[in-house]
Amino acid sequence: MKKEFAVIGLGRFGGSICRALSDEGMEVMAIDSDEEKVNEYATIASHAVVGDTTDETVLKSLGIRNFDHVIVAIGDNIQASILTTLILKELGVKNITVKAQNDKHEKVLSKIGADRIVHPERDMGRRIAHNIISNNVLDYLELSDEHSIVEIVASDRLIGNTIIDLDIRAKYGINIVAMKRGREIIVSPQADEQIQKGDILIVIGADTDINRFEKRLLNS
Repeated sequence: MKKEFAVIGLGRFGGSICRALSDEGMEVMAIDSDEEKVNEYATIASHAVVGDTTDETVLKSLGIRNFDHVIVAIGDNIQASILTTLILKELGVKNITVKAQNDKHEKVLSKIGADRIVHPERDMGRRIAHNIISNNVLDYLELSDEHSIVEIVASDRLIGNTIIDLDIRAKYGINIVAMKRGREIIVSPQADEQIQKGDILIVIGADTDINRFEKRLLNS
C-alpha cells in the first residue's frame, strides 16, 4: 500500500523532496502559498495546492491528518513554519518532519513536538567538510551529535588484512557493518573476510572513535 505524503513549502529543499518521493511512486500532495511554485509541481506531485498552512481551516479542508507523513519545508518564514507545525500536531498528524533554519528554531520545533528536525544546509556543510579533510572518506551520514556512519575507501594499510586481524571493534570501538566490492554488497562481513583493493568499508561508531581509526590506519 502506497504511503501518502504532504510537502509544505516548495523551495529547493521541499521541491527536491517532492520530486524524490514522486519518483519513488509515492502519493504526494505539494502545498505552497505561491501559485507559481504550485503550478511548477502540478505535473510532478499527485496533487498540487495553493494554500496558507498557518490557517487551520485550510489544513482541515485538505484532510491533512489523513497523510502518513507531512514535511514542513517552509523557507525563511520561521513564524509560519512554527505555526504550521503546531497546527499539524493539534490536528493529530502522525509523522512530522520540519526543516529548521537555526538552532533556536530547532529548539522551538522540538518543544512543540516535531517528530524529526533537519538542517539540510548545516548537515551538507558537515558532510562536505568531512570529505575534504580525509581523502579516504567517500560519504558521511550524521546519526546524532556524536555518532555517524561513514563510507571509507580501504587504504594500502588495510588491504590483505582480515577484519579479525585488524581487531577494529576492540581497538577503536567501531563496527564494519558492510563492505562494497564493485557491485557486490557484503552485509555484516565475517571476521575472516579479507579486505581487497578498492573495497569500501561502511563503518558505524562514535565520531571520536572513527576519527582515531582514520588517523591511525588510513593516513598512510
